[in-house]
Amino acid sequence: MSEKDPTLTRNVLELVTISSEFCNLLESCSSLNKADLLKSLQSFIPLLYLRGTLIHDIQPTDPESAERFVTEEQWEIIFLALRKILGNDDEFFMLENQMENSEGIKLSIAENLSDAYQDIKDFVTLYRKNSLSSRENAIHDIKHLFETNWGNKLSNLLPIIHSLNSKTIVESTSDSNLFDLDD
Repeated sequence: MSEKDPTLTRNVLELVTISSEFCNLLESCSSLNKADLLKSLQSFIPLLYLRGTLIHDIQPTDPESAERFVTEEQWEIIFLALRKILGNDDEFFMLENQMENSEGIKLSIAENLSDAYQDIKDFVTLYRKNSLSSRENAIHDIKHLFETNWGNKLSNLLPIIHSLNSKTIVESTSDSNLFDLDD
């Protein structure tokens, strides 16, 4: 770690690490069942959110070197895989504006996760280009997108994921014949 390079601080490196693992999870989610996916998401979401709050904004010296990498096709692959795993549990309702008396809107876990994935994968990819201007832009962008997009999406998902994970645990416990009296 470098004390002189703000792009190599402990908080940044830990965000890169957890972001990479989150992206790997979503990229390989089609091999998971719903219970394993929910369990993993319940761990990753608070870690990502926490790491997002600890990042300090950096003003890039060369803002033109900012790039986006995730294509619409890549986003859709993640979205469809998540939607397939989650099935009927993909949709949830949330107040449009929680600070006011507003009506609920229908949202999708898969869509929110895919949107967060896009921002986070772009961050990891740009950061790993390993030039100072790329790292500066990656950090600047992820901090801005945390405040305007993925931070809010993940914070909205945590109670939903928690509830679904608890529901899955209860269902698997009731299905396992814990009280089989024939033994």
